Amino acid sequence: MVRRVARGRTNEEIAADLVVAASTVKSHLGSVYRKLGARNRVEVAAWAWESGLLG
Repeated sequence: MVRRVARGRTNEEIAADLVVAASTVKSHLGSVYRKLGARNRVEVAAWAWESGLLG
């Protein structure tokens, strides 16, 4: 999911890719924000790039 966020996908696009509800994506992203100490999608994307999650 973090890779998809870093690539600029919307919650709806991520939900369609993973075959889950958009609300599920939103809930999981909330957990990602808390775990990373991120405030928004941009910070999640920056973390993904800095950590080498995206090549």
